[in-house]
Amino acid sequence: MMRIGLFLLTNLAVMFVFGIVLSLFGVDAHSLSGLLIFAAIFGFSGSVISLFMSKTMALKAVGGKIITQPITVDEQWLINIVRRQSQHLNINMPDVAIYQATDMNAFATGARRDSSLVAVSSALLNTMTRDEAEAVIAHEMSHVANGDMVTMTLLQGVLNTFVIFISRILASVTAEMLNERGRGMSQIVYYLIVMVFESIFGILASIIAMWFSRYREFHADAGAAELVGKDKMIAALQRLKMSHEPSEDSSIIAFCINGAKKAKISELFMSHPSLDKRIEALRYETYKK
Repeated sequence: MMRIGLFLLTNLAVMFVFGIVLSLFGVDAHSLSGLLIFAAIFGFSGSVISLFMSKTMALKAVGGKIITQPITVDEQWLINIVRRQSQHLNINMPDVAIYQATDMNAFATGARRDSSLVAVSSALLNTMTRDEAEAVIAHEMSHVANGDMVTMTLLQGVLNTFVIFISRILASVTAEMLNERGRGMSQIVYYLIVMVFESIFGILASIIAMWFSRYREFHADAGAAELVGKDKMIAALQRLKMSHEPSEDSSIIAFCINGAKKAKISELFMSHPSLDKRIEALRYETYKK
């Protein structure tokens, strides 16, 4: 109940603040154009802010440390691999980090392809062969080269915008229908109806976002196969099947190479395809554009 209460209060507070901001700039939030502006500001702000803070937030989430001066053999090897692959992909050298974890995993993030972060778990470096680890790094470098983080952010912003916009349009239509029947609607009831519509369309938007997330995993695998060889990438994915399952509560799970192996509801809400499907796509080259 506390979470529901906080959600309602946060939603109302945000709408109130943005209503004041829009009124100060002379924008009528009740008009279609004003509503669209409101929805775009509200829809993109969180995604864009998260994108620009993604490197700091990701490092804090996993307790990772950027390698400034390689000390161990593993750190030197990791720096050399990332440098070589970044030169091959014609992108700036990303920041490179290692974090302590029991699952073999890695992720890439950053607001720009030329100012990114690639982080690798200690378990991956300690468990995988050099060829397998090189393939995993190539997968993450492909995400960076493809600009997947920015594309995902833009997609999420567009989806958020339309969820907010359509929800308020339908809530307004509902209000008009009730008024025609002589039943007035208070602002609180209106906002509750908006939240119901936002929840419904939010689920549909999540399905679209997760579909794109799975799509980009296939293409990152393809990019890694082109960079280091198909056999190395397949071997890396097969090795990942032996790993501990990452926590579904992780705030960076969508950016990792190894996602949760089980979905609570269905595959539609998985950020990663199953490892078997990814291996099959590489083996039979169904990943090719």
